[in-house]
Amino acid sequence: IGTDDKSEVALIKIDSDNDLPIVPIGDSAALDIGEWVIAIGNPFRLQQTLTVGVVSALGRSSLGIADYEDFIQTDAAINPGNSGGPLLNLNGEVIGINTAIFSGSGGYMGIGFAIPINMAISIKDQLLASGKVVRGYLGIYLQEVTSENASHFGMKEANGILITDVMEDSE
Repeated sequence: IGTDDKSEVALIKIDSDNDLPIVPIGDSAALDIGEWVIAIGNPFRLQQTLTVGVVSALGRSSLGIADYEDFIQTDAAINPGNSGGPLLNLNGEVIGINTAIFSGSGGYMGIGFAIPINMAISIKDQLLASGKVVRGYLGIYLQEVTSENASHFGMKEANGILITDVMEDSE
């Protein structure tokens, strides 16, 4: 039905006369660091593999995995082939979509990432309604105020942000 390249989420339609099973959806905003999670997928083409771990961090970004990042970090083993599989809470509810690993070798090193299900649902709703995802933006480039910037601008403390540029045609 549609794709969102910035988050690497797609919405597909499956035509079937069968009553297909579904997995209940949880609330990724209710996750806590240290909470147990289950990753399901097909790592290295080993079908129906289940691993367990904990939520290591929430809101991970600036990883270079996708343009739009807000990942759940977990130590549940996520390997090549797990992408697209569900990350579940202990109630069996989907709270994320397994997406990527951080690895120097290409295999599991204890750091995996999943897209929060609340973000995926928001993307799904937009793709279903219009076939595309629209995000707001300010149209500015910014940086944190450093002690050097603060001194230059006569500020007593180095806090806040500095607008470094305004994008053309951003209103």
